[in-house]
Amino acid sequence: MTKAEIVDIISKGTGLTKIETAAVVDGFLLTVAHALKNGDRVEIRRFGTFCLRERKEKHVANPKTGKMMHIPHRVVPDFKPSPQLKAEVYEELIASGKFRSKTETPPDAEVEWNDFFENE
Repeated sequence: MTKAEIVDIISKGTGLTKIETAAVVDGFLLTVAHALKNGDRVEIRRFGTFCLRERKEKHVANPKTGKMMHIPHRVVPDFKPSPQLKAEVYEELIASGKFRSKTETPPDAEVEWNDFFENE
């Protein structure tokens, strides 16, 4: 979903014009960015928390050349969803059939246990 789509949905739901809604969305995003730049966290109840995470410096191999590279210590923005948001998303995805656990057998799959042991 893009910012324009978000503005469109909010505009239709609130009766505000798209220009007014875009200003509100922009204001929200700028406020969150400003708080993070100041080292603050932004907590929105029942949604989640925007915060900063420290990443340690590390040495990794360049996948193309194999040469070792140094990645310095850094601070990055992060988002941690609330338990309520996680639960709501999970329940909606399960109810709609758009998500299935990796361990869950698809309803139309026939599993023969002997198939797993044929090569032994």
